[in-house]
Amino acid sequence: MLALLALSPAVAAARIGTARQPGTAGKSRPLPPKLPRNFHGKGKWIVRDLGITVPFTWTGRNGDSQMIAGGPRYPIWFTNLIYHGSLYTLTYKWPGLDDHRCSRIPGFTLDTLNQKLGTARFVGRETLQRNPRRHVNHWRVGVVVPQLPPGKHLRIPLALGDVYVDQRDRGTFWQVLQFGVQNLFDPELDEWLVMNTFKHTPGKVRLPRRCPR
Repeated sequence: MLALLALSPAVAAARIGTARQPGTAGKSRPLPPKLPRNFHGKGKWIVRDLGITVPFTWTGRNGDSQMIAGGPRYPIWFTNLIYHGSLYTLTYKWPGLDDHRCSRIPGFTLDTLNQKLGTARFVGRETLQRNPRRHVNHWRVGVVVPQLPPGKHLRIPLALGDVYVDQRDRGTFWQVLQFGVQNLFDPELDEWLVMNTFKHTPGKVRLPRRCPR
């Protein structure tokens, strides 16, 4: 769930449509992204190299949260959850995938996610070129191993991403590019989520029956 990193800002802007806002260099650094306890929104999940775009929902309720991309009628269908202190991933459909087990990582909460988001690096203030335009703060966050000092060392980006949150509210997420090992099903290892709506009222979060508690 939101395991994060992305391409360079220039490439990311070209793929989804962002523009760096002029005259922002002197402004103070904003607070990093923070996913709220309660929210719900709709948008789309984009896998560009496969040419697939499917409907997407993202909801939160009392600190639990759930992403759902696609559905039975689409070539991609999966759900990711933070639920009662565990991270769950269940992929119902994906091109070329035969393994549809639900995976569970215990000890993962909303606080775990927000602690990692708190380490994000500020890229800059930008405008998403959509209708309507969104004025966002662009952040980069990731998990790279091993954590070695600067210099010539082999490093592996496990979970990396670019996060775009509203400039007026760091808890309103408009766009995320995920890149890394967590995108292993995708040949190019990167996937986008783009939100059309994001409201700060509770949504529905349901653990699928096939996922162990």
